[in-house]
Amino acid sequence: MISYEPFYQTLKEKGISTYKLINQFHISRSLLDRLKHNKPISTVTLNDLCGILDCKVEQVLVYRKDEE
Repeated sequence: MISYEPFYQTLKEKGISTYKLINQFHISRSLLDRLKHNKPISTVTLNDLCGILDCKVEQVLVYRKDEE
């Protein structure tokens, strides 16, 4: 399972609020909702987030093996 938990830590480290993402960088609320609920996002969106946050992919998402 892909988790976007690192995304929120990176936001905190960079001093960027979700308000700023929405208003300054024009990130949609629906995208933030997708991240919050670990729903799929496109690689284009992932690329955009890494560009905005000036970070590596690992600072946005992490893979965790599903428990069976």
